[in-house]
Amino acid sequence: MPHDEHQNLTLMIAEISTKMQVLLEKQEELGENISKIKEAVYDPDKGLYARLTKLDARLDALESWKDSNAKILWIVITVGTGLLLSTTWQAIF
Repeated sequence: MPHDEHQNLTLMIAEISTKMQVLLEKQEELGENISKIKEAVYDPDKGLYARLTKLDARLDALESWKDSNAKILWIVITVGTGLLLSTTWQAIF
């Protein structure tokens, strides 16, 4: 095997080795990032699912409050209309 080919092969192997090392480092970095994403999503106290659960509870409470207020508003409107009709009826007769 000529000396130039041997040198070329050595350089190629060194380049492949360097690129493999970079690839391994990037893979470790990717693994760490995935772990951080999983923690951000699934953390029971501060994760995305925990926040969505709290938001659902707040929305349920808000819908309940809205339904109660809608009932009260209908009662007030009905009583107000009744009083207005009663006053008008008494004023006419």
